[in-house]
Amino acid sequence: MKNLKLLILAISIILPITSFAEGAHKHLEQIIADYLVWVVILLVPVAVIYLFWKIHILPELYAEKVHHPQTKLIQVICIMSIIFGGILWPLAWILAYSKPVLHKMAYGTDKSDDYYLDPDGKHAEKPLSLAIVEDEISNLKEKLDGLEQRRNKAIQSQNKAIVS
Repeated sequence: MKNLKLLILAISIILPITSFAEGAHKHLEQIIADYLVWVVILLVPVAVIYLFWKIHILPELYAEKVHHPQTKLIQVICIMSIIFGGILWPLAWILAYSKPVLHKMAYGTDKSDDYYLDPDGKHAEKPLSLAIVEDEISNLKEKLDGLEQRRNKAIQSQNKAIVS
Protein backbone atom coordinates (compact mmCIF):
# COMPACT_ATOMS: atom_id res chain seq x y z
CA MET A 1 0.00 0.00 0.00
CA LYS A 2 2.84 2.34 0.85
CA ASN A 3 4.56 1.56 -2.49
CA LEU A 4 1.33 2.36 -4.35
CA LYS A 5 1.09 5.75 -2.66
CA LEU A 6 4.73 6.48 -3.54
CA LEU A 7 4.10 5.47 -7.15
CA ILE A 8 1.06 7.74 -7.41
CA LEU A 9 3.02 10.59 -5.83
CA ALA A 10 5.93 10.08 -8.27
CA ILE A 11 3.60 10.04 -11.27
CA SER A 12 1.80 13.18 -10.11
CA ILE A 13 5.14 14.97 -9.67
CA ILE A 14 6.40 13.94 -13.09
CA LEU A 15 3.26 14.90 -14.97
CA PRO A 16 2.67 18.58 -15.63
CA ILE A 17 0.62 20.37 -13.03
CA THR A 18 -1.61 21.95 -15.68
CA SER A 19 -3.23 18.62 -16.47
CA PHE A 20 -4.85 18.61 -13.05
CA ALA A 21 -5.78 22.28 -13.01
CA GLU A 22 -9.20 23.55 -14.00
CA GLY A 23 -9.46 24.91 -17.50
CA ALA A 24 -6.43 23.06 -18.78
CA HIS A 25 -6.36 22.82 -22.53
CA LYS A 26 -4.81 19.35 -22.74
CA HIS A 27 -6.07 16.22 -21.09
CA LEU A 28 -3.79 13.77 -19.32
CA GLU A 29 -3.92 11.32 -22.22
CA GLN A 30 -2.77 13.98 -24.67
CA ILE A 31 0.18 14.93 -22.50
CA ILE A 32 1.23 11.29 -22.10
CA ALA A 33 0.86 10.83 -25.86
CA ASP A 34 3.09 13.86 -26.47
CA TYR A 35 5.86 12.39 -24.31
CA LEU A 36 5.40 8.94 -25.85
CA VAL A 37 5.75 10.37 -29.36
CA TRP A 38 9.12 11.88 -28.49
CA VAL A 39 10.27 8.64 -26.93
CA VAL A 40 9.26 6.74 -30.07
CA ILE A 41 10.84 9.31 -32.38
CA LEU A 42 14.15 9.31 -30.51
CA LEU A 43 14.57 5.78 -29.14
CA VAL A 44 13.05 3.46 -31.74
CA PRO A 45 15.36 4.46 -34.63
CA VAL A 46 18.40 4.12 -32.37
CA ALA A 47 17.24 0.67 -31.23
CA VAL A 48 16.53 -0.45 -34.80
CA ILE A 49 19.94 0.72 -36.03
CA TYR A 50 21.66 -1.01 -33.09
CA LEU A 51 19.79 -4.26 -33.73
CA PHE A 52 20.55 -4.08 -37.48
CA TRP A 53 24.24 -3.61 -36.69
CA LYS A 54 24.35 -6.45 -34.12
CA ILE A 55 22.71 -8.87 -36.55
CA HIS A 56 25.01 -7.92 -39.40
CA ILE A 57 28.22 -8.59 -37.45
CA LEU A 58 27.23 -12.16 -36.54
CA PRO A 59 29.26 -13.72 -39.40
CA GLU A 60 32.30 -11.76 -38.24
CA LEU A 61 31.88 -12.99 -34.67
CA TYR A 62 31.54 -16.58 -35.86
CA ALA A 63 34.65 -16.27 -38.05
CA GLU A 64 36.65 -14.95 -35.09
CA LYS A 65 35.36 -17.78 -32.90
CA VAL A 66 36.52 -20.52 -35.29
CA HIS A 67 39.74 -18.66 -36.20
CA HIS A 68 38.81 -18.45 -39.87
CA PRO A 69 41.85 -17.36 -41.94
CA GLN A 70 39.77 -14.84 -43.89
CA THR A 71 38.26 -13.05 -40.89
CA LYS A 72 39.34 -9.62 -42.16
CA LEU A 73 37.57 -10.23 -45.48
CA ILE A 74 34.43 -11.30 -43.63
CA GLN A 75 34.63 -8.12 -41.52
CA VAL A 76 34.81 -5.98 -44.66
CA ILE A 77 31.86 -7.80 -46.22
CA CYS A 78 29.86 -7.27 -43.00
CA ILE A 79 30.60 -3.53 -43.06
CA MET A 80 29.69 -3.33 -46.74
CA SER A 81 26.51 -5.26 -45.98
CA ILE A 82 25.54 -2.65 -43.40
CA ILE A 83 26.22 0.15 -45.89
CA PHE A 84 24.32 -1.53 -48.74
CA GLY A 85 21.32 -2.51 -46.65
CA GLY A 86 22.10 -6.16 -46.01
CA ILE A 87 22.45 -7.43 -49.55
CA LEU A 88 25.94 -8.88 -48.91
CA TRP A 89 25.04 -10.47 -45.57
CA PRO A 90 24.35 -13.98 -47.01
CA LEU A 91 27.75 -13.87 -48.72
CA ALA A 92 29.41 -13.13 -45.38
CA TRP A 93 27.63 -16.13 -43.80
CA ILE A 94 28.61 -18.43 -46.66
CA LEU A 95 32.22 -17.36 -46.42
CA ALA A 96 32.28 -17.65 -42.61
CA TYR A 97 30.88 -21.19 -42.66
CA SER A 98 32.93 -22.42 -45.61
CA LYS A 99 35.96 -24.58 -44.96
CA PRO A 100 39.07 -22.75 -46.23
CA VAL A 101 40.36 -25.61 -48.39
CA LEU A 102 42.41 -23.43 -50.74
CA HIS A 103 43.99 -21.64 -47.78
CA LYS A 104 44.95 -24.99 -46.30
CA MET A 105 46.46 -26.11 -49.61
CA ALA A 106 48.47 -22.90 -49.89
CA TYR A 107 49.57 -22.38 -46.28
CA GLY A 108 49.16 -25.81 -44.68
CA THR A 109 46.56 -24.72 -42.13
CA ASP A 110 42.91 -23.79 -42.01
CA LYS A 111 43.33 -21.44 -39.03
CA SER A 112 44.33 -17.79 -38.98
CA ASP A 113 47.80 -16.73 -37.89
CA ASP A 114 46.25 -15.02 -34.87
CA TYR A 115 45.29 -18.45 -33.54
CA TYR A 116 48.92 -19.55 -33.49
CA LEU A 117 50.34 -16.23 -32.32
CA ASP A 118 47.89 -15.77 -29.41
CA PRO A 119 50.04 -15.30 -26.27
CA ASP A 120 47.42 -17.01 -24.10
CA GLY A 121 46.80 -19.91 -26.49
CA LYS A 122 48.23 -23.40 -26.46
CA HIS A 123 50.83 -22.41 -29.08
CA ALA A 124 52.26 -19.50 -27.11
CA GLU A 125 55.96 -18.80 -27.35
CA LYS A 126 56.41 -21.11 -30.37
CA PRO A 127 57.39 -20.23 -33.91
CA LEU A 128 54.50 -20.17 -36.35
CA SER A 129 55.75 -23.09 -38.45
CA LEU A 130 56.21 -25.31 -35.38
CA ALA A 131 52.77 -24.40 -34.04
CA ILE A 132 51.16 -25.30 -37.38
CA VAL A 133 52.92 -28.68 -37.46
CA GLU A 134 51.96 -29.48 -33.85
CA ASP A 135 48.36 -28.54 -34.55
CA GLU A 136 48.31 -30.81 -37.59
CA ILE A 137 49.78 -33.67 -35.52
CA SER A 138 47.09 -33.27 -32.85
CA ASN A 139 44.38 -33.24 -35.55
CA LEU A 140 45.80 -36.44 -37.07
CA LYS A 141 45.92 -38.10 -33.61
CA GLU A 142 42.25 -37.25 -33.06
CA LYS A 143 41.39 -38.64 -36.48
CA LEU A 144 43.39 -41.81 -35.76
CA ASP A 145 41.58 -42.29 -32.43
CA GLY A 146 38.25 -42.01 -34.22
CA LEU A 147 39.31 -44.56 -36.83
CA GLU A 148 40.47 -46.96 -34.10
CA GLN A 149 37.07 -46.67 -32.40
CA ARG A 150 35.32 -47.42 -35.71
CA ARG A 151 37.64 -50.41 -36.25
CA ASN A 152 36.89 -51.77 -32.77
CA LYS A 153 33.14 -51.44 -33.36
CA ALA A 154 33.45 -53.25 -36.69
CA ILE A 155 35.44 -56.07 -35.05
CA GLN A 156 32.88 -56.36 -32.25
CA SER A 157 29.96 -56.49 -34.68
CA GLN A 158 31.79 -59.13 -36.77
CA ASN A 159 32.45 -61.24 -33.66
CA LYS A 160 28.77 -61.01 -32.68
CA ALA A 161 27.77 -62.10 -36.17
CA ILE A 162 30.13 -65.11 -36.03
CA VAL A 163 28.90 -66.14 -32.56
CA SER A 164 25.26 -65.90 -33.65
